[in-house]
Amino acid sequence: MTATTPEPPIRQPAGHVVAGAVFRDGRLLLAQRNRPPELAGQWELPGGKVEPGEEIEAALRRELREELGVEVRGGERLGVAVPLPGGRVLCAYRVELVAGVPKPLDHSALRWVDADELETIDLVAADRAWLTDLQEHLDR
Repeated sequence: MTATTPEPPIRQPAGHVVAGAVFRDGRLLLAQRNRPPELAGQWELPGGKVEPGEEIEAALRRELREELGVEVRGGERLGVAVPLPGGRVLCAYRVELVAGVPKPLDHSALRWVDADELETIDLVAADRAWLTDLQEHLDR
């Protein structure tokens, strides 16, 4: 590619799941799951499945709009890719809140946590893979 040619958008294969890490004032936004029964009550980074042919940033914007009623931008990858059942892969991305106030549209509750709280909260197993990466952006 030449210096004047923009980089192509990042598209992911089928089975890619995105999680949005929203930070504000040294805290991270977590959402409490209400389903499935085995995960209900646990906390996670909000997000969901990437649609076929969808770009990562577009999937993050769509999922956080649907789940939280907010507009975000960005998509800087955080931490490792986490294998999920059925051959899917979950990746976390740092996003910036640009409009709206988060509401639990698809969750039981929302909570802003600092680094100490993140260590003690009941996170879903998949999101625990990012603890160290997330804590680097949080206050204690």
